[in-house]
Amino acid sequence: MHLAYPAVLSSLLFCTGLYGVLARRNAILVLMSVELMLNAVNLNLVAFDVWLSKAARDTLHSGQALTLFTIAIAAAEIGIGLAIVLAVYRGRGTSDIDKLRDTAESPDGGGPDGSLPDGSAPDAGAEAVTDEKAEATA
Repeated sequence: MHLAYPAVLSSLLFCTGLYGVLARRNAILVLMSVELMLNAVNLNLVAFDVWLSKAARDTLHSGQALTLFTIAIAAAEIGIGLAIVLAVYRGRGTSDIDKLRDTAESPDGGGPDGSLPDGSAPDAGAEAVTDEKAEATA
């Protein structure tokens, strides 16, 4: 078997995954595209391991062992990634990446830009009260 066949297939898979990451807006499709890219790398690892093992008789097949570790890490990554996407979907009602903002909230309950949910600016008295509470608990 020539090395060119799996290398071309791997590059096509990787380019397809890269297009999916850059063009998709749904978080689950982005995660699937990342997995496609990881599988392209795994295919390259195995193909080059087989190609290099023909040159030497005593080989350890380190490419195949590294592929097994990569598959295990990818499985853990997709499990955690799906858990995060489901938590965001339950909280926000969408998994569209463009519609999601920074999940951090300011201490006064406002949005990421410091405004209150009704669009008004927080007053300075509320900030002084929270500073006094922080000093009292310290």
